[in-house]
Amino acid sequence: MATLIRSKLSNKLSNAATSVSNKSQAKVSGMFARMGFQAATDEEGLGFAACDDLDYDHRQGMQMDILTNDEAGAGAGSGPTGTGEGGLDGDSHYQRDGTGLPPSGSKDASLAEEDKPKITAWEAGWNVTNAIQGMFVLGLPYAILHGGYLGLFLIIFAAVVCCYTGKILIACLYEENEDGQLVRVRDSYVDIANACCAPRFPSLGGHIVNVAQIIELVMTCILYVVVSGNLMENSFPTLPVSQKSWAIIATVALLPCAFLKNLKAVSKFSLLCTMAHFVINVLVIAYCLSRARDWAWDKVKFYIDVKKFPISIGIIVFSYTSQIFLPSLEGNMNKPSEFHCMMNWTHIAACILKGLFALVAYLTWADATKEVITDNLPSTIRAVVNLFLVAKALLSYPLPFFAAVEVLEKSFFGDGGRAFPDCYGADGRLKSWGLTLRCTLVVFTLLMAIYVPHFALLMGLTGSLTGAGLCFLLPSLFHLKLLWRKLLWHHVFFDVAIFVIGGICSISGFIHSMEGLIEAYRYNIEE
Repeated sequence: MATLIRSKLSNKLSNAATSVSNKSQAKVSGMFARMGFQAATDEEGLGFAACDDLDYDHRQGMQMDILTNDEAGAGAGSGPTGTGEGGLDGDSHYQRDGTGLPPSGSKDASLAEEDKPKITAWEAGWNVTNAIQGMFVLGLPYAILHGGYLGLFLIIFAAVVCCYTGKILIACLYEENEDGQLVRVRDSYVDIANACCAPRFPSLGGHIVNVAQIIELVMTCILYVVVSGNLMENSFPTLPVSQKSWAIIATVALLPCAFLKNLKAVSKFSLLCTMAHFVINVLVIAYCLSRARDWAWDKVKFYIDVKKFPISIGIIVFSYTSQIFLPSLEGNMNKPSEFHCMMNWTHIAACILKGLFALVAYLTWADATKEVITDNLPSTIRAVVNLFLVAKALLSYPLPFFAAVEVLEKSFFGDGGRAFPDCYGADGRLKSWGLTLRCTLVVFTLLMAIYVPHFALLMGLTGSLTGAGLCFLLPSLFHLKLLWRKLLWHHVFFDVAIFVIGGICSISGFIHSMEGLIEAYRYNIEE
């Protein structure tokens, strides 16, 4: 009995400390959000809210295991099944999805779920802003180069469409009960996809979403390596080190990512990345404003480069991708009714900031605009800005990498009935072949960065292939499939129009991006 009381008291103290810590982090995040800072999270769709949630579930699962074992020991005394000490190793029963061992009817389990910290609409908006306002906005001026005013219109159009599809994706999580009230019956993008393919193919939709998610996350990692090599080469052009060599050096620094078990250590660098991104934006904008008298307004025209503009579409779409983690984010809000308002102001702000940044940067360098806009800066400040960018890229790499590993392990290497054995042993430690798999993934991102070292083409390809699919095609298709009986005619029209336009943009962008990559690859071989 004394052991039980001590365990419960320790549990309450731990929960109180966790609550205080979360509130402190929320205040810091809110302060920086009001100041205009941006944190270094997965620019393609992941937020620290979900990442920290993994660690909270881990701690909660271990605590619940200890309580359960203590209660069993207290009830059974010193009998064969209750020694009072056996089973205290909470990690042995902890599941990697955070469910733990407690039975569904456990009172403590329900209390733990109620005590789980929720986030406000401002904090949710902070995470969405991190996803759609990352370092990949540095490629937007290159999109204006090939699209002119139509490129600016596309930045606005993509914001409107992505905001709308984010809302309808969340609508697919709910269904009406017998009393006509909306009840959340699904928890993730995968659940929505599986519901659409049921009953004939109950898991097909989830596999499609998982594959698209893995491709997007891995391509994001590749882009970080590419941009690191590109920036370092342009920062120190006098050194006899090529872009490929810089990419190899960056990858060596990233190899420790293979040993990650959670993102708690990575989250400590969040503030540093926030400061780095703020410095980069201030320096670029300040330099552009200092040359306002020389802005080339006559270069911005109503024409498009037919061959390269589809690539620009992919670049713009990729910069808005956040649908992957929206279901999880909405589920963690203390007031889910504020989700629509949060989506509105985050996408309006992103649209304004992206449009102004792309236009001002293009007006400054006009036809000389490069794939990564910081490469246009004079050599006196280029090295400083690029070093900040490289630091941000390397510190951001673990986030999409860890998410990709999580999806791969849960899809193919976990829960018993999978095609491959679990990557983790009974003691929760990573097996040697699981570590080899992670190292292989890091090396794969390096090889892709070496053989396809083209930032804009890779970004356009990813946006056209998975960005358009996850942001345009699938949400509109799922919305029509699940809720078509309750939709008004204008909703049906919007969904069909988005699906058609998204399909056309996706196909054309993919074809032109692949043509550009093949052409660039042949050119590299000839050299």
